[in-house]
Amino acid sequence: MSLERLAIVIIGRNEGARFLACLEALPEGVGQVIYVDSGSTDGSIEAAREHGAEVVDLDRGQPFTAARARNAGIARIAGAEWVQFLDGDCALREGWIEAALARLQGDEGLAVVCGRRRERFPEASVFNRLCDAEWDTPIGPALACGGDAMMRVSALRAVDGYNGGLIAGEEPELCVRLRAAGWRIERLDAEMTWHDAAMTRFGQWWTRTKRAGHAFAEGAALHGAPPERHWVRETRRALLWGAVLPLVILTALFVSPWLALVLALAYPAQVVRLGLRDGDWQRAFFNVLGKFAEAQGALGYYLSRLRGRKQGLVEYK
Repeated sequence: MSLERLAIVIIGRNEGARFLACLEALPEGVGQVIYVDSGSTDGSIEAAREHGAEVVDLDRGQPFTAARARNAGIARIAGAEWVQFLDGDCALREGWIEAALARLQGDEGLAVVCGRRRERFPEASVFNRLCDAEWDTPIGPALACGGDAMMRVSALRAVDGYNGGLIAGEEPELCVRLRAAGWRIERLDAEMTWHDAAMTRFGQWWTRTKRAGHAFAEGAALHGAPPERHWVRETRRALLWGAVLPLVILTALFVSPWLALVLALAYPAQVVRLGLRDGDWQRAFFNVLGKFAEAQGALGYYLSRLRGRKQGLVEYK
């Protein structure tokens, strides 16, 4: 299969050895490889050039976002019909490019295909394992994709690419607009990429989860109206468990400590419910605990919006 009409756009910032692994896994014969760098100081730009990639060094005077970086990559695509997006901490799996191209070429209504992203080191920490489970979404028609995906260039350009102002949740937001324009997204039953979250500390997990809460709130603000209701449920759930219920419990303390205790039992009860449903007690615990971080992120978004300020990039590593 010829890869001359395929472009690969990689975005990164100080990914070090992970980025080298990404470059080394690139297939030969690709029409164009573009690396968009967001202020790296670890030699990533030089490494990309040594591997034959076209480098876009983003202006450091403007805020960095993944969406901005991907748009910069799209702008440099010349003649390709399809583009494989990659984060710099990911590496392609053998056979993915061929499978993705075959599916896109076989269905002109598809704008995006993605596959299974896996953590390289899920055993390194509970947080890496949680990431690995997060990537395992259902096979078949999908509402959205993640950062690694192959897309039809014409579809991307028809909706003006990514929303460059988003600091998180940029792929689901893009997919909302693609689906509104009549395109479809699909997850294939195929191995796509290795990912290295390198998340070994609780603080990293908390920051990443807080960023998700910000994405939920901003996504709901953009596309929360019917019929899409984009991330409305996720935002409400985060605020209910992470902000409203704690406030109710604190208020109940002034009425009856026993009432406050009964209300607080909702948290362990929710852990038990999720643990019994999914058979994964660690994930159940962190799912419930994460609602506090998500609520913090959502409230942070609302506060920034009230102040008329734009929150900067949130990085967990």
